[in-house]
Amino acid sequence: MLFTGCDRGSHPGQIGTTAPAFTVTDTDRTVRLADYRGKVVVLNFWASWCAPCLEEFPSLIQLQRQMPNVAVLAVSFHDEDAAYHSYIAENHIDLLTVFDASEKSNLAYGTTRPPETYIIDKKGVIRRKFIGPQDWTSPELITYLNKLEAS
Repeated sequence: MLFTGCDRGSHPGQIGTTAPAFTVTDTDRTVRLADYRGKVVVLNFWASWCAPCLEEFPSLIQLQRQMPNVAVLAVSFHDEDAAYHSYIAENHIDLLTVFDASEKSNLAYGTTRPPETYIIDKKGVIRRKFIGPQDWTSPELITYLNKLEAS
């Protein structure tokens, strides 16, 4: 079961601020948050050993299919490179994922335990933060993302 609003603490000062820029390069690709300016971004921090992260992955994939104009970006941290790549390959993850061995991207957001997810608007401003797994196909979240996309 996924819960919206599960909370281990919040960083209210982050909401309404510019999302920290980052570039992550792993063995497969380089991802720059700046490349997604002009799009709504769902930025998910996760790890292959994190059961709640894996629980919410199917809904993140479904969200990307349902809303192709929203960029869903999953950044793995606190992980091993082999475990990350094995999970991606074995589960046929059809989502933009990157492994941040340096853990600089998650630390820029103050994220120390996965899963945490940020919704970033087209101007690069953090609009919402979720701590814990979510159902990304819930009507409330889809409505919210549609409103952000339309603005």
